[in-house]
Amino acid sequence: MRTSERLDRLPPYLFAELERKIAAKRAAGVDVISLGIGDPDTPTPENTVDALASAAADPGTHRYPSNRGRPELREAVARFYARRFGVELDPETQVVPALGAKEAIFNLNLAFLDPGTAALAADPGYPVYTGGPLLAGGEVELMPLLPERGFTPDLLAIPAEVLSRARLMYLNYPNNPTGAVAPSGFFQEVVAFAQDHDFLVVHDAAYTETTFDGYVAPSFLETPGAKEVGIEVFSLSKGYNMTGWRTAAVVGSPEAVEAYRRLKTNVDSGMFEAVQLAAASALDGGDEVPRQMSRVYERRRDLVVGALREIGVEVASPKATIYVWAPVPEGHTSASYCELVLEESGVAVSPGGAYGPNGEGFFRISLTVADERLTEAMGRLREGLRVGSGP
Repeated sequence: MRTSERLDRLPPYLFAELERKIAAKRAAGVDVISLGIGDPDTPTPENTVDALASAAADPGTHRYPSNRGRPELREAVARFYARRFGVELDPETQVVPALGAKEAIFNLNLAFLDPGTAALAADPGYPVYTGGPLLAGGEVELMPLLPERGFTPDLLAIPAEVLSRARLMYLNYPNNPTGAVAPSGFFQEVVAFAQDHDFLVVHDAAYTETTFDGYVAPSFLETPGAKEVGIEVFSLSKGYNMTGWRTAAVVGSPEAVEAYRRLKTNVDSGMFEAVQLAAASALDGGDEVPRQMSRVYERRRDLVVGALREIGVEVASPKATIYVWAPVPEGHTSASYCELVLEESGVAVSPGGAYGPNGEGFFRISLTVADERLTEAMGRLREGLRVGSGP
């Protein structure tokens, strides 16, 4: 049996590999604490679950959904954007539900890339930004995110030849994996740059609702001109504890939203309408759920940052996301350090190099485990590892 060349071009998917290693350790009897995958450990709020149960009991939700999505969800997304960001969206032309941010990001490649064209992808970044274009038959051009630039790309450093082939630019702030936030004026630069070079900006807004220390994350669409050159993929997964529900929305440029919808009509049959109605209920329920979860993650962030600093890791304290991005000790690669942590401490963390070449030299800790287990994991690190230990 022969697989396609496009599939063979892909490296192993980071999280699948991590899950395999964890499963192998657990099968060997090791009590592994996994800090590698960002999957909230607390349940979806009860009122959202109740809304799902009520909607699922209605036979009217049991048939094929509309490929535009339920008006209740599209309108709830528009209300959320108006309330939270001051962004006005037309529910008819500027909002389409998505089966999670990952699906949306991948399918946008199919909608906009041809052979010979390229997506500009953050490095380090979510692996789908680089895997998706390859599967769609396009190319990937990496934009380095460096600490000295606050993990934002240097737009003026992108070669003219690359820009001539660019159809998409993937951005994500607050940022996974680095935890960085967009500095003032950056989105304005991006809008002007996209206007000059005629590509679509895709802003992955997975973490706008998970912020700390009084920081409030903006929407890319707040920026003047953004709705003409870009779209945003807003996900309920992290802020509303709904990762398994696969619930998101693509919003922004009417032309881009319609192109995405047209593509989806040939790929899937939409989201179960009971889930759509529950998601609408979650969004209309206000901002207390994401604020409550932000307080949980802020407490865990402080625990992790404090523990890492105790063992000599010079780590920044992020203002947002559910991750801590930390440098590996001298003498290690990202992979060797994460292997050492797993072997000596039974703690799984993600190697930065798996997120792109410029992630090398870092590792990522997810804050999505219970406080007690997180405290235990940090204790294991303090006991088993010290900065400067060789590979």
